[in-house]
Amino acid sequence: MKVYQVGGAVRDALLGLPVKDTDHVVVGATPEQMEQQGYRPVGKDFPVFLHPSTNEEYALARTERKTAKGYKGFQVFASPEVTLDEDLARRDLTINAIARDSEGQLIDPFNGQADIASKTLRHVSDAFIEDPVRILRAARFAARFTEFSVAPETMQLMKRMVAAGEVDALVAERVWQELSKGLMEAKPSRMFDVLRECGALQRIFPELDRLWGVPQPPQHHPEIDTGVHVMMVIDYAASRHYSLPVRFAALTHDLGKGTTPTDILPRHIGHEERSVGLLKEACKRLRVPNDCKELAHIVAKFHGKVHAVFEMRPGTLVQFLQDTDAIRQPQRFREFLLACESDSRGRPGYEDKPFPQAERLLQMLDAVMQVDAGAIARQFDDPEKIRAAVFEARVKAVKGLHY
Repeated sequence: MKVYQVGGAVRDALLGLPVKDTDHVVVGATPEQMEQQGYRPVGKDFPVFLHPSTNEEYALARTERKTAKGYKGFQVFASPEVTLDEDLARRDLTINAIARDSEGQLIDPFNGQADIASKTLRHVSDAFIEDPVRILRAARFAARFTEFSVAPETMQLMKRMVAAGEVDALVAERVWQELSKGLMEAKPSRMFDVLRECGALQRIFPELDRLWGVPQPPQHHPEIDTGVHVMMVIDYAASRHYSLPVRFAALTHDLGKGTTPTDILPRHIGHEERSVGLLKEACKRLRVPNDCKELAHIVAKFHGKVHAVFEMRPGTLVQFLQDTDAIRQPQRFREFLLACESDSRGRPGYEDKPFPQAERLLQMLDAVMQVDAGAIARQFDDPEKIRAAVFEARVKAVKGLHY
């Protein structure tokens, strides 16, 4: 029985990065032997165990055989006869197929160290083609390791997989899992660049894919291309370490521009409402969690109005705060403003420009939240009169800010 450290822990140590999770592969053992030594079985699809004291994962060496389309279409074979090289051969990228033994020696049968040196994301073997999740993982690693590029032969394999319909067999939860991880990487735009190049983005997120090549007014958008703009927006949000809901909202705020009638381009009249409809379809298909879905909805619907804050009358401002549910959900409203700020600064030359609209709206929100709606409600019996009186009190509070 031999134990090796494998995967991300070895890779990140070689890259000089902090090691977060440590995984191990065990060669020459049976499940019964693992349990006899106190390891706790947790694997559902193949033999994985937790160490009795460290809780780190230990998986028995295994091989896989493709039996059907999709990432679940595999038959797993684990036994004491499976070698370390056979286990490493089933991994996705060479940089993830390096092991370290208990003496600190590296086992690198697929030249992962050379690919780390040349900053290349390369598939381990043609078995890569059997699991469509590997396309998403390769794209995600491009977003994490921003100086790495996908090897040409790996990109060709990914294109073949898309053409063969493998991507269409992916389940929504796994797509969202990888997309959300990619959005949280250092430069999310690189994930979408890779997915576009191999054709996968059109299959998994067509509403986003169609934004490239759609023009915008150059006086407001020097980058012109809508797809380029959205990538700049998410990269700005990532550079500020914003949350996943903010980054997802930044990604999806302009989906409606992909369906603008060509005869009115480069203007995009009514794109916000179209964005809302497309976003709803995408969130349902990808099973996007509620916190991301709800923030993305209000950003898609209302981001255009934020730019006009200084021209709004007090009553319009109060209505805007109510429409965005800012009074009941002030923290979400702050995240809404972060996404809008990312939209504003996701343009060439605007990266460091002030975004005073956010401070102005937060001042308004603070003033409005000082209004005691409960005390006002106790003065009336008619719900309509209560609503009108609360609204007027909030307008008065806004006017009091030297409007």
